[in-house]
Amino acid sequence: MADSKHHPAQRKQDKPGALANFPYDRMTVERFREAFPRARWSDERRSWFVPGKTAARRVDRWLAREAELVAVHGDSRGRDAYAFDPISSPYLEVADDLRIRTPYSKTVLQELRAIPWASWDDELRAWRVPFRSYEELRRRWPRIEKAARRSEPEERKRRRAAERDSEAQRITRLRYAERRRHRYPLLAKDLPPLGRAVATEQYGIVVFTELSGELVEPSALPAFYPHAVRADVDYVWGTWRSATLAELIKTWPARREAGPMEHSRGWWQPTLAELRVARRNARSIEHRRRNRNPSRMS
Repeated sequence: MADSKHHPAQRKQDKPGALANFPYDRMTVERFREAFPRARWSDERRSWFVPGKTAARRVDRWLAREAELVAVHGDSRGRDAYAFDPISSPYLEVADDLRIRTPYSKTVLQELRAIPWASWDDELRAWRVPFRSYEELRRRWPRIEKAARRSEPEERKRRRAAERDSEAQRITRLRYAERRRHRYPLLAKDLPPLGRAVATEQYGIVVFTELSGELVEPSALPAFYPHAVRADVDYVWGTWRSATLAELIKTWPARREAGPMEHSRGWWQPTLAELRVARRNARSIEHRRRNRNPSRMS
């Protein structure tokens, strides 16, 4: 029932009431009509109109009960799915829900954050996933477990030993050093707005704070900026920083995904999906900072 909504409304006769809107399902509609026999469908508003001065409160309660009913039904189906095709892994514990503990991994975090109703529990130091999300967890589990195994301390140590002084390690060091310079080549004739959050291919959603105005020499362009490969245009260096949570919340999302033109210039207005991921990451960063320095955040 996540898409359900209602708000107070009046009909042509100034009749008090509320509008109720929820995803169509025959059984849900039958339960709604049983709970609100005086409700009438409005073609104009594509919603149900429930008359009465207390309609908004009554619709609120009904939607809450429906959401709980959907959750209970989903959890029951998820338990059946787990019993039929269980996940066997040292990273998964089964209790009244599913609990995942893995070594730190960005891939694991991205996968778990994409699962509906998954949440981090500070007290348990584990991710909790309700059974209603089991099918989605099952679909993502191969990537989660693979990334978790790669993040085990012994596996990390083995890889570091194997990659030490290798070409891959050299490129990684160069890429990290380049990121620390907080610079970004920008098309001179199509520059981003300063002080506003924009999306980039390499560094996610950032805020550009300064434009040098000086042309970038092609020889100074490392191989980490695939958008800056045209020899017939000029590029200038822009200085960037990561967008704050407040800036991400204020940023208005694009109505459509970035196209080839936006990707070729290296920046674009982020979509709602991109902003949601960035906001979750920013909240996690702020939460970790508060835990490390509680006195500074008070």
